[in-house]
Amino acid sequence: MATRPYLLISNDDGYFAGGINFLIETLAPMADLLVVAPDGPRSGQSCAITPIHPLRIKEVRNEPGLKVYKCNGTPVDCVKVALNELVERRPDLVIGGINHGDNSSVNSHYSGTMGVATEGALQGLPSIAFSLCNHSENADFSPLRPYIVDLVFKAIGVGLPPFTCLNVNFPKQEKFAGVKVCRMAKSHWTQETARREHPWGGDYYWLVGHCEELEPEATDTDRWALANGYVAITPTTLDNTAYGLIDVLSGVL
Repeated sequence: MATRPYLLISNDDGYFAGGINFLIETLAPMADLLVVAPDGPRSGQSCAITPIHPLRIKEVRNEPGLKVYKCNGTPVDCVKVALNELVERRPDLVIGGINHGDNSSVNSHYSGTMGVATEGALQGLPSIAFSLCNHSENADFSPLRPYIVDLVFKAIGVGLPPFTCLNVNFPKQEKFAGVKVCRMAKSHWTQETARREHPWGGDYYWLVGHCEELEPEATDTDRWALANGYVAITPTTLDNTAYGLIDVLSGVL
């Protein structure tokens, strides 16, 4: 490229998280970065926005080729503020992550990391979400480095169709068996609440749960890829239309 790529980065773990700072460390030598991330954890925010409270941003880092801001909103709020108020030019790519935890299968619907990529795609920008299946704040991201660099520059060079993005999940291991381009596994969460008795009276609940596989024998899914040591890349479409039902419903209704 004639000039350095310009990348917009956000996450749902907060601007201080290890995953997003690993992205900065990895990509800053080869791209100009604008980082706008929540001021604290926002896991499970998906595509939530904040329409009833004011958003505030604060610059926390300013170096040649790198600006970092924290925001009191959701991951999608961060992307919206960045694109409307902070960008110096049109970003070549929007990146969510690196998330501390698995965003494969139905988890992608709840994920604020995927919310970043979804918002980028809705704004007409190539977008990728990166996640590592390790919830530890001290997770080792170093095995991901060559894959991230490769995917970022291929996404910029090749581009992505409108209203699509990439959901990339890495298994928790030092070496990967390879890369699999795969579909989202069918699964669902069960036993999702744990009731506790509050010491001052009354009950309260934690969201917990178990992810139940609905097609455990399938070998073309993101869950299978991760379980077998592969980096799982799931092309994701934002068009929610169930095209197969159009003719069926038209005939019935």
